[in-house]
Amino acid sequence: MKYLIAGLGNIGPEYAFTRHNAGFMVLDRMAAQYGFIFTMNRLAYTAEFRHKGKILHLIKPTTYMNLSGRAVSYYLKQHAIPVENLLVVTDDKDLPFGKLRLKPKGSPGGHNGLKNIDEVLGTQEYARLRFGIGSAFSKGRQVDYVLGQFPDDELDQLPAVLDRADDVVLSFCTAGIQHTMNFFNQ
Repeated sequence: MKYLIAGLGNIGPEYAFTRHNAGFMVLDRMAAQYGFIFTMNRLAYTAEFRHKGKILHLIKPTTYMNLSGRAVSYYLKQHAIPVENLLVVTDDKDLPFGKLRLKPKGSPGGHNGLKNIDEVLGTQEYARLRFGIGSAFSKGRQVDYVLGQFPDDELDQLPAVLDRADDVVLSFCTAGIQHTMNFFNQ
């Protein structure tokens, strides 16, 4: 069985390790832990990883956040993966830092990457793993916040949160969404 795991973020060194790149960071952590590498391909950095009989196609779109749907749609079709086997990993300012929330579907909640995926796929019926980045910003400073670096206290906690997010991704592919939500969404 095949899965598409799309970690959302923005390409370029100025965006590396910013809150908005949490999706990229989750997949990069998985690559480091399991020893696979991403290569540049059409619309995304891609990798393939086999785990417990499942084939995971992982993508980090190079389209920038606001056009993530192009890459997601392309790789769903390229690998003939049904939308129910899609998991999008993204940052979420409405969750406290480090909180993870797996959902089987939902609205974009103001997230432009999810909004574009919804528009391109024509559905909101796909799983998403929301990675909490908190909302410690003043009115009108949201862009600066999400494109900002994690502070030192959060950087110290980040490896453990990324490992937990990777556990959610692997569980989604091997145990299914309902079991994974029951176990991790606490």
